[in-house]
Amino acid sequence: MSIVQNRYDFVYYFDCQDGNPNGDPDSDNSPRVDPETFQGLISDVCLKRKIRDYVYQRQQEDDKVKKGFDVFVLAGNTLESRQRMPYDHLNGGIKADGPKTKPSDINRARAWMCENFFDIRAFGAVMSTTEFNCGQVRGPVQLTFSRSIDRISTTEHTISRQAFTGEKDIKSGTGTFGRKHTIAYGLYRAHGFINPVFAKHTGFSEDDLQLLWKALENMFDIDRSAARGLMSPRKLFVFKHDSALGEAPAHKLFDLVTTKLKDGVVSPRQYSDYEPPSIDTSKLPAGVELNLPFD
Repeated sequence: MSIVQNRYDFVYYFDCQDGNPNGDPDSDNSPRVDPETFQGLISDVCLKRKIRDYVYQRQQEDDKVKKGFDVFVLAGNTLESRQRMPYDHLNGGIKADGPKTKPSDINRARAWMCENFFDIRAFGAVMSTTEFNCGQVRGPVQLTFSRSIDRISTTEHTISRQAFTGEKDIKSGTGTFGRKHTIAYGLYRAHGFINPVFAKHTGFSEDDLQLLWKALENMFDIDRSAARGLMSPRKLFVFKHDSALGEAPAHKLFDLVTTKLKDGVVSPRQYSDYEPPSIDTSKLPAGVELNLPFD
């Protein structure tokens, strides 16, 4: 597998209809918003979680994940248990001694983790916080917070359950009440970056890159829930540079990609309320190639 040699920048559009795409624990799990513009926000961590889950499910074979595509940050597992794995599996064995672990052993453990965990190769990880010190890795794939094109309006709904939690609750004569928050609609835009200098350090390959594009296209389909409503990928613009350091600043490439509400639409409620995201390819700098992995 060849290591990624080129710099990539990308713009990713996706939307949410009648759901909560990313609740804020500090605000009663209501959708994240910019308090000044009321545009919706979705954290990079939220998207990375969905990418991890997609890769983990896609790479299953005979009820086991394929070698090289395990996930470090995996629900139901401790990070310590994952960091212990190279200490148990490396030939000759290495001794865990926290921060006092030999640098050579840390390097071996870090290399093993990069080889076996997709999300470490892609996003990097801090793996020096337990007795099983595997060092730190800076990942080549980075994402920004996603921001909705227009302001969103959040609604709080009261929901009820007619079944009682316990026998004592029957005396009250009422079921249990709860709350959920949704937005009517939001079209979100995220920006991403792939740095081949860091890819060389983690082993992030061209095959890993294609799997990342597949995840961005399909990850919402394995993460369905009533709380999230209908989330869908809409468009992905990928700028491939001819070199490792790039041919143009990322922000200038991102400025070429635009969308807007159709004339007469005030409150968008569906993707068709927008002009499809587009780009003026005549302004692409020399040495930058545009790819559309899905449309």
